[in-house]
Amino acid sequence: MINELYKAFDNEDVKNKMQKRLPHMFHLAELESSRAGKVGMQVGSIRESIISAFLIYKFGEKNVETELPITEAEVDVKLFGKPISIKTITGKEPSGVKLIWTVDAIKAKEFSETYNPSCDMIFVHVNWEGEGGIYNIPLEVQKKIFEKLGREKYIKLPKPGTNPRGVEITKEALKAIITDSKTKEIIIKWTKAIIQYNPYKRWVDLWGEE
Repeated sequence: MINELYKAFDNEDVKNKMQKRLPHMFHLAELESSRAGKVGMQVGSIRESIISAFLIYKFGEKNVETELPITEAEVDVKLFGKPISIKTITGKEPSGVKLIWTVDAIKAKEFSETYNPSCDMIFVHVNWEGEGGIYNIPLEVQKKIFEKLGREKYIKLPKPGTNPRGVEITKEALKAIITDSKTKEIIIKWTKAIIQYNPYKRWVDLWGEE
């Protein structure tokens, strides 16, 4: 049934909706998570919710699981019972995608020694005022590239002595999986519209209700 998502990326209505709505929604996510003009870390969670909401919209609430145990570290949502990881990154070139967030160097090393791709991935490359895209990357593609490159070239550990925030997929591996012939891509032009946004308005309105 996960093939339903794979097929959706070829649907013209889905493509048009992604190209039209995703930049607007991700812009709102940035505004909602910004303080003093700087975007906070919580923007990633809001972006994940936006993608999960698309799955609910497209396939129905009964077919999408969002309340998942924290033990399933790589899994962000399940569609028809099948796990999916949601990854997003901002920049001109797609890089710096975290496989796991941790500040513990020992845990990072242990993760790198045991990690294997385990689920399909939805990856969003945000490139404001430029071109990026949203990608549906099957598990088989990730496994193929993982085996081809090997663990050392697929996984990037934080440099010793730095303040590590997690273990990343290498730029080489990421490029390989998003350009694979079996990966589905919807190209998106990331344009920001002018939005009058007040992060306190809805809360003020709620305080004002009887």
